[in-house]
Amino acid sequence: MAILLRLGHCNRRTGCKMELPGLAFAVWMFICFYASVDSYPSGKIREACTSMIPCHGSSPQLSPEHTITVNGTEFKPGDNIEVHLSGPDFEGFFIQARDAEHLDSPAVGSFMLVDRKLSQLLTCGRIKNSAVSHTSKAKKKYIKVYWIAPGDAPKRVQFLATVVKKYKTFWVKIPGPVVSQPNALSPTTPLHATSEAISTLHSVSYLSKPFNASGCGSMKFCIRNPSNCDPESASCFFLSFQEEKSSVFIEMSGPSEGYLAFALSHDQWMGGDDAYLCVNEDHRVHVSTAYLKGRSPPVLDSENALEDVSWRLVDGILQCSFRRSISLPAYKGRFNLNASYYIFLADGEASEGGLIYKHRHQPLITNGIYNVTGLPQDIGGSRSPQLIKAHGALMFVAWITTVSIGVIVARFFKPVWSHSFLFGKEMWFQVHRVLMLTTVMLTSISFVLPFIYRGCWSQQAGFHPYLGCTVMALTIFQPLMAGFRPSRHAPRRQLFNWFHWSTGTTARILAVVTMFLGVDLPALDLPDPWDTYTMVGFVAWHVGIEILLEIHSYCLVRKVEVIEDDRVQILQSLTSAEAEGRLFKQVVLTIYVCGNIVFLIAFLAAINHI
Repeated sequence: MAILLRLGHCNRRTGCKMELPGLAFAVWMFICFYASVDSYPSGKIREACTSMIPCHGSSPQLSPEHTITVNGTEFKPGDNIEVHLSGPDFEGFFIQARDAEHLDSPAVGSFMLVDRKLSQLLTCGRIKNSAVSHTSKAKKKYIKVYWIAPGDAPKRVQFLATVVKKYKTFWVKIPGPVVSQPNALSPTTPLHATSEAISTLHSVSYLSKPFNASGCGSMKFCIRNPSNCDPESASCFFLSFQEEKSSVFIEMSGPSEGYLAFALSHDQWMGGDDAYLCVNEDHRVHVSTAYLKGRSPPVLDSENALEDVSWRLVDGILQCSFRRSISLPAYKGRFNLNASYYIFLADGEASEGGLIYKHRHQPLITNGIYNVTGLPQDIGGSRSPQLIKAHGALMFVAWITTVSIGVIVARFFKPVWSHSFLFGKEMWFQVHRVLMLTTVMLTSISFVLPFIYRGCWSQQAGFHPYLGCTVMALTIFQPLMAGFRPSRHAPRRQLFNWFHWSTGTTARILAVVTMFLGVDLPALDLPDPWDTYTMVGFVAWHVGIEILLEIHSYCLVRKVEVIEDDRVQILQSLTSAEAEGRLFKQVVLTIYVCGNIVFLIAFLAAINHI
């Protein structure tokens, strides 16, 4: 039985009402039955955000069988309220919280899940995770989620639910309890300590409004990624330091529902660093200091040296602020803030109990050392080390541009440039040789850069380094083999041609596979799935050009009445007929080179943007 079919906007204001007269009723029935009656067993029903009405071709039931309950009647911004939906077996559901005074208004606040097998988060309008729905058509009796009150919540909030028991048996906007804000002047919420790392000596409050970037570069030292981003946006990682007498006020913000952390380091490697973490633990944010020892999980301090701690967790954006003294000689592991350091900024997932997991992508690292109490600056950073960026850029130049053009020239331009000479050799051969030697040089330089950066073999890069070493070996072997090339009419020339072609083709295929793997490694994590689609596009572009030139060569060969057997050899297009297509080949080569440059620029720009 299909569950919770598309919850359509049959009538945005009043829903699917049966009082529509004449033609309007017919149109409405057509839409509901033929346009909107698509099964959504996955529960991804964002179309229902406004009306919460399933267009199942029947009217909703009047007397609800299911109930909504909560664990409290009052809330403050940042509080989490347990929301329960229960009743007889049902297949689909849709839960929202709305302004109790204006139930037609958009959803309010965001939800967090308890059981991801039964429920999933949806985004309604501009508010992330503002609704909850089912994940499958499996029957269920009970759903539990958490609602997180936003900073701008209305005074009274009511929970609503649409429940589908069967395809034509459903209830719309089942009213739930109303929760209200107390008449408090300050929306501060005390944060109870859950471990020794959280000190109860300092007050913890809730941020009533998000951070902003005002004063960056003039009054405070800021790090932003992307550059110049707004910390209120859903994609901005932000860290600021503002000196105030003998202390520094620190703000940290970013899209994360797990944790945010920054660290001060003497180098660009994890280990021996002064770290600060804001961790979402059971829907409340705990702020703590820690010490990083190697690549092990951070060791939380038993004493907290931070003051004026505040936090905010709204719409998937975690923000925290605190103050610490410039010098903390009594606290082991706390660096002096009037010195210069590399600065790391990382994010990742955390469990319900506050246990943090390894950051999901490479941390943002400043390109140099900075003194956060010195001259205010507004800088960015990079999630990829400069040596790794150079490694990727050189490999793209070598295997997207130079080697690809060199292969096309050798395969299809011998008859075109057979009577043109450069430095005493045929033009095609000189161009091919220069491009291939350039490939060898770029690949060799690029090959050593990761070893210079790592200092050893990477155990976490999967098959990428193994394939890279294989490609490097074939790249060196190819020109060495070419140095022992027999003369054109020697008996072993055809055998050489086969080996030369197979080695080069193997190297090119492995290089492409290696690049596919490399663009998703943490050290050079290009945007996904853009990187995969662009690599597929390049491969299709190159293969398409080769097929086009092969077809063109075949058509020219067909024009020759007699083809001598010894004139058709692998890697050679020596028939006189092929010379007739000189103009066509030159046009295709020009287009191909331009296309390769476009792909190369796209990848280089993506690397530079990391």
